[in-house]
Amino acid sequence: MPEVITRHSPGTLRFRASELGYGIFVVVAGLLALVFMVGPVAVGLLMSFTDGQTLQFPPQGWSLKWYAELFDPIASQPIHTAAKNSVQIALWTVAGAVVLAVPASYGIARLGGKAAASIEPLLLAPLVMPSLIYGLSALIAANLVGVSPSRWLVIGGHIAIFGPLMYRATLAVVQQIDPALEQASAMLGAGRFATFRRVTLPLLVPGVLAGSFLVFMQSLDNVSITLFLADPRTTVLPLRMFQMIEESLDVRVAAISGVLIGLSLIVLLAVQYLSPFLKPSR
Repeated sequence: MPEVITRHSPGTLRFRASELGYGIFVVVAGLLALVFMVGPVAVGLLMSFTDGQTLQFPPQGWSLKWYAELFDPIASQPIHTAAKNSVQIALWTVAGAVVLAVPASYGIARLGGKAAASIEPLLLAPLVMPSLIYGLSALIAANLVGVSPSRWLVIGGHIAIFGPLMYRATLAVVQQIDPALEQASAMLGAGRFATFRRVTLPLLVPGVLAGSFLVFMQSLDNVSITLFLADPRTTVLPLRMFQMIEESLDVRVAAISGVLIGLSLIVLLAVQYLSPFLKPSR
């Protein structure tokens, strides 16, 4: 049989070269982005296992002594108090965001049209406002009405700034809920509250959980709003960490970061594992 010689046209060669170049660009850009995001986290985590007396990289040796000192209730009592305050503020912020943002997302999704399009930017405005400017403005406004800095003022500021995260997370879920389900419940004799409690609310659970995680982490890590609105007795974990770095480059700061990273990974894995069970059965 005669030998078959295949020839590639210049257009085909250019297409393959372009496809190869695009693949290389995606891989390189993806690796750079991964290093940029994960690299600092890995460096901070490795520094927490150092055997030295100060923050430095690479570590002089390996030890768990800073984690042991971090969990020591006597040696790290100020840190434990700050962490307790931060967790309490974050939990109250999540509760306030659920109470305010979830009904807002449900109402906007059912309202629709131009009215919803005109109201929604107002609800999302805090996301684009610098939190530092908001904290200073909120402090000035509170002084004008005679309200002193306090823990509850911090919680109110966190709800105002991070509540839109809950709103966006639940809105994405509400928009996927078929209104026919609620109509069918009403036709079967259920009132509005019973329909919301037994039909709508279970379907909103994934969005509420996602929004709660986002709001909790943002509130736990916030510095600018807490710096302006907290009273001197309300010491939160981020501010305490800044003080420890300024004073002595305390290695327990890296240990705190390691604990927070570990807890975040556990929560993310738990959500990933439980997410199939949270989806409504058809």
